[in-house]
Amino acid sequence: MRNKKDSAVSFLQQVSSGKVHVAYTEYVHPEFRHHNPYFRGDRASLLEGMLESGIEFPDKVFTPVRTLEEGEFVVVHGSVRLKSNMPEIALVHIFRFEGDLIIEEWEVAQEVPGETPNDHGMF
Repeated sequence: MRNKKDSAVSFLQQVSSGKVHVAYTEYVHPEFRHHNPYFRGDRASLLEGMLESGIEFPDKVFTPVRTLEEGEFVVVHGSVRLKSNMPEIALVHIFRFEGDLIIEEWEVAQEVPGETPNDHGMF
């Protein structure tokens, strides 16, 4: 059995770098479902959305910051920059695994403000 935290990070890095089909083949369960409110909750709709994102933002960069694992769940806290002239976005992905494959996913995202009174930042 492979390491779930490494699998979750690799999945995110691959889909961010345009290797969506490779990532889905290697890491996503055939009965995958997700909770992204902008797409239907099935495997095919999020796959299509990720492919479109790769076309629109071919230079997207995902950076993992930390991962947490508890049982079948993995949480990845990281950032993404869609284009070099766009703001950084803080992300939290929650993955539920069945065996070695991601069967369910939740995501929250927030733009990192240019200025903030918080000295601790978002990462």
